[in-house]
Amino acid sequence: MAFYHSTATSNIIPTATKFCLLFSLLMGMVSAQLSSDNFYATSCPKALETIKSGVDSAVQSEKRMGASLLRLHFHDCFVNGCDASVLLDGSGGEKVAGPNANSLRGFEVIDSIKSEVEKLCPGVVSCADILAVAARDSVVALSGASWSWKVELGRKDSATPGTANIGDIPAPTFNLSALITSFSNKGFTAKEMVALSGSHTIGQARCATFRARIYNETNIDSSFATSLKSNCPSAGGDDNLSPLDSTSPTSLDNAYYKNLQDQKGLLHSDQQLFSGGSTDAQVKAYISDPASFRTDFANAMVKMGNLSPLTGTYNGQIRTNCHSAN
Repeated sequence: MAFYHSTATSNIIPTATKFCLLFSLLMGMVSAQLSSDNFYATSCPKALETIKSGVDSAVQSEKRMGASLLRLHFHDCFVNGCDASVLLDGSGGEKVAGPNANSLRGFEVIDSIKSEVEKLCPGVVSCADILAVAARDSVVALSGASWSWKVELGRKDSATPGTANIGDIPAPTFNLSALITSFSNKGFTAKEMVALSGSHTIGQARCATFRARIYNETNIDSSFATSLKSNCPSAGGDDNLSPLDSTSPTSLDNAYYKNLQDQKGLLHSDQQLFSGGSTDAQVKAYISDPASFRTDFANAMVKMGNLSPLTGTYNGQIRTNCHSAN
């Protein structure tokens, strides 16, 4: 039987009923809010522990991976929202775009976790949610349970990458004004921007991203600059790595801010947070009160995880394989 035959048949459905059906359809198209971290309690009860196990194993094998997984979530959310589009393969995708090419890593860890979760609950847990949970679990694996936060869940995955907005990712060359604007465009205050920048207390950066700073800038500790030049020559060695926080490169703490106060920020954008501008006071606050940094960082991560998620019946998909659309 055909679903439609003539215009007259529509009159069989009462007007009020048609209105309710139309209203329900439209409401289904509107993005719902993310839910609490027990979102998969019934549909996939072992999802979170499976993600945690995968993250713990990866970080135990290589501590740097904790920072890499945190960064994956950040780079995903800042381009078209937290939709796992950064994981998609393809010559024109986010994965190979300027800020990410030869830089983002940890894809194989997410793929491995997704594979294990699919064995438990096929087609239930999104890659976007795995990214969000893995970011939290990476921080906990490196720095302990006191750094945990409740990850809101219910995201779906995009079927296409969002390269048109790849410029939304803040560049290491940004000055303070550009940083504030970049984060403000995503709904973050300057204080939240400083808190999120504290993620640079872990991880490493390529020589190409800080060469100009150590050779050309004056607001940098001279001995610190000298120590970096042996591994980052004035020409060549673009992919040579140095820790973003030379004091405690594998643990989230407030050493990053202390380094800024001592003019030992690795990236130009890092040092801009403490360079005579409006955010100097916040940097000092996190130096004197590390607990406030921990709290503000967690709250800002929750907020970041809520950037334009795909939710609801008609938005996005649950990708079976994180690096390709269904």
